[in-house]
Formats: sequence, C-alpha cells, structure tokens
Amino acid sequence: MEKIKINPEALAENPFELIGKDWFLLTAGTQEQGFNFMTCSWGQMGVLWNKPSVTCYVRHSRHTLGFMEQQDIFTLSFFGQEQRKALGFAGSHSGRDCDKVAETGLHPVALEGGIGFAEAKLTLVCKKRFAADLRIADMPEDVAAQFYADHDAHRMFIGEIIAAYL
Repeated sequence: MEKIKINPEALAENPFELIGKDWFLLTAGTQEQGFNFMTCSWGQMGVLWNKPSVTCYVRHSRHTLGFMEQQDIFTLSFFGQEQRKALGFAGSHSGRDCDKVAETGLHPVALEGGIGFAEAKLTLVCKKRFAADLRIADMPEDVAAQFYADHDAHRMFIGEIIAAYL
C-alpha cells in the first residue's frame, strides 16, 4: 500500500480517540540497524516551540527505550480496529524475546529515516527534540501509587512532527 504524505497540520483526527482509545505503535530504529515497536495509549499531540509536536512515554524496563535513546527519528503509527489483535500482542510481548514483526504480521516500511507499517491508517514521523525522566517523587501520591508502585518510571520524549503519511 502506497503512503501519501500530508501536512501534519491538516490532520483532522481526534487525538483522544487516536491515542487513548485506538492506541498506537511507537517505533524507533532502522531496518538496517534493527528496530523495535511497542503499543502505547498515553501521549499528547499539539504545538510546542511553534512546531507540531507529540509527547510519548517509555518505561525504563521497555526494550524500545534503548532504540529511542539511540535514534533521532521515531514514528507513531495508528491503525484501524482490524489490527487491534496485533497491537495487543505488541503491547504484551517484548522484542527481546520474540520477532514482533513475524508474530503480528505487520509489514514495516521505511519513512524518512524511521519505520512505519503498511497497514497503518496514519503514521507520524517525528524528530526527537527532548527527553527527560519523570520523577516519581514529584508526582501526586495517588498517581505514584496507581501507576508506579513498582518504581518503573517513564522517560518522556518530545518529538517534532516532521511528516505525516496516510
């Protein structure tokens, strides 16, 4: 399936639906050097530093974190409900232990230095602009207790959206 490049500012999708309900695959790395992807349901989309931007979060325990730290480009790929099972698998299995591409049946495609998927209805290609650890000690007690009882904090990544593909 051929991807059509659009201006990121032309997106009409609801970010609450895309991120929180539909989920997305966060992918970092290259086909040549290797890559990994994980399912996410937390994140933000908007404008930061006068640029269309996304914020995503990766726990320190996740295999994807090393790829995010090593690369300047990452992607967010959004899918229809027909890929829900693949996203469920990608979110519950580690690329350390299995071949997620083979297991999910998704088809990686190179997009501007990043990896998207042929089956994605939308892929955002992002340039990493900032990363920082979330400090559990600075969080409200109820948030820390509910989401970080195991002390496995997230690293926050802010990316400038440099391309969007349908």
